[in-house]
Amino acid sequence: MADECFGHPRLAALYDPLDPDRGDLDPYLRMAEEFGARRVLDIGCGTGVFALLLAGRGIDVVGVDPARASLDVARAKPGADRVRWVHGDVSALPPLRVDLVTMTANVAQAVVDAGVWRMTLRAAHGALTPGGRLVFETRDPARRAWEEWTREATHRVTEIPGGGAVESWVEVTDARPPLVTFRWTHVFASDGRVLTSDSTLRFRERGEVAENLAACGLAVEDVRDAPDRPGRELVFLARRP
Repeated sequence: MADECFGHPRLAALYDPLDPDRGDLDPYLRMAEEFGARRVLDIGCGTGVFALLLAGRGIDVVGVDPARASLDVARAKPGADRVRWVHGDVSALPPLRVDLVTMTANVAQAVVDAGVWRMTLRAAHGALTPGGRLVFETRDPARRAWEEWTREATHRVTEIPGGGAVESWVEVTDARPPLVTFRWTHVFASDGRVLTSDSTLRFRERGEVAENLAACGLAVEDVRDAPDRPGRELVFLARRP
């Protein structure tokens, strides 16, 4: 199931304007180049920002996401016809053979159910050619990032092109690690409507992630730091032997 912030058409349309600086994707682009990837599966592609960056470099990309509203945003973007968009989770994917599987931003942590997480890793393994890699990031639980998710720290007003001002903030509603639930609130100045969206993330320890990968036939090749959030996130590179 997609969170409301990705599945509601009005909220999905906010995703890119509220987060216009996607410098966090630069390391993934560099890794695609480093590994010589020509075919990529982007799990949890959302509004398609990363998939379209890859496609713009001549890479064959499949983007899969359970949020139809987010995919609608992706499909409306220039160059969208160069990506194969799949609505659903990994069980909806056709047979694939790719060099690289990616889960950028919060995608890996948003898969909170243990069974679905195993299914996702197994699907990545099944799609990869021998020697292919799975790359994703996850926040280091020791840094307790959720303690900074307060209304005071996250409140902002954003001018949306053609849509007026939107006031937004996030607040944690339940923090019992490894699960942390938080609520985004958006207030639309144009009509006064208030929309909220609840999300839950799972904060996995480094050893737990390595065990999960090994159980699905993927070997941890490296664990890197996230350049945009040094010391706060772990970027896993796992290889299909």
